[in-house]
Amino acid sequence: MIASPVRIAQIMGIMENGGVEAIVMNYDRAIDHDRVQFDFFVDETSSFPQRAEIESLGGRCYLVPSYAHPIRYIRALKRLFRENEYTIVHAQINTMSVFPLFAAWLARVPVRICHNHSTSHRGEGFKSILKLLLRPFAKLFATHYFACGDTAARWIYGARLVDAGRVSVLPNAIDLSRFHFSPEARAAVRAEIGAESDTLVVGHIGRFMFQKNHAFLLKIFQSLLAIRPNALLILTGEGELLAETQALATTLGIERNVRFLGVRRDAERLYAAMDVFCLPSYYEGLPVVMVEALTNGLSCVVSDQVTRELNEFAVTQLSLDEAPAVWARALAAATRSETAPEALLARFDIRQTAKQLEAFYLKHAVL
Repeated sequence: MIASPVRIAQIMGIMENGGVEAIVMNYDRAIDHDRVQFDFFVDETSSFPQRAEIESLGGRCYLVPSYAHPIRYIRALKRLFRENEYTIVHAQINTMSVFPLFAAWLARVPVRICHNHSTSHRGEGFKSILKLLLRPFAKLFATHYFACGDTAARWIYGARLVDAGRVSVLPNAIDLSRFHFSPEARAAVRAEIGAESDTLVVGHIGRFMFQKNHAFLLKIFQSLLAIRPNALLILTGEGELLAETQALATTLGIERNVRFLGVRRDAERLYAAMDVFCLPSYYEGLPVVMVEALTNGLSCVVSDQVTRELNEFAVTQLSLDEAPAVWARALAAATRSETAPEALLARFDIRQTAKQLEAFYLKHAVL
């Protein structure tokens, strides 16, 4: 019996409303806080909308310098790790994990986890180059290796470690009960966005950033309107390319059929309103939005740069070299269900995966 919870230093980057933030928060909500407690280390420039909830769950929040200033960043983390006597540091920032794990090594933290959630694409310019430069070093100071799926694991750790069973795959699990289809939510949201009973509603949830490829998504939707003139596209999120995406919708002449809904806290209701989910990303690890969409009964039309680990379900993968019209036909042909496959539900149940993560922490904690 543990007298007090084991405190885990969760190392985040900028905390906004992105996928990694959602994943770690899912685990924080599901973990047994009498046994394990998450403390968050967050870039000081973050808007950090999750802070109040984290603190209500018993977590501590530390704003630290950006890893863009590595010396200040490492010094701050080293000091905080020592002051709080952490025995486990869990770095959730992909290739950038080398920096906090180096700080943890300097602070003599015995358990240091590198956790990868993503891959990369050459089109990101300097960011892509930086990822590739840091990739060989990401695991250098780690004692344990985590990834969201096989693709992400092999990209950062290499086949030898993965095939030797040295990498733990922790699924991007969700609260399944939250994302079950609701006919009431479908009716309410479709009325909100002006969708008729025969309107094909295409959905996408994600930050407006290079990775998500919104420009191509808008061109796909423009082609779709040629065959389904009353279709609607709903987009949620924020990000540096939001204004540019809105301007492109106007340039393409489709702005009346595109709904920019901003940051929403009711993704489960939005999925219910959709007829098909589209994700033409340049790269992904294992997208939690796909897990959510599939749980809601949606078909997903995604790029061939998205992990294939969900392809056994209602997923169509297309090359980004295909014409927008090809994508549009796939969207028009998609069907939705009101239930999710049992195999999906078994694999991505946060109640079960949180227990597995909790067991790992308790096994390795130095008390």
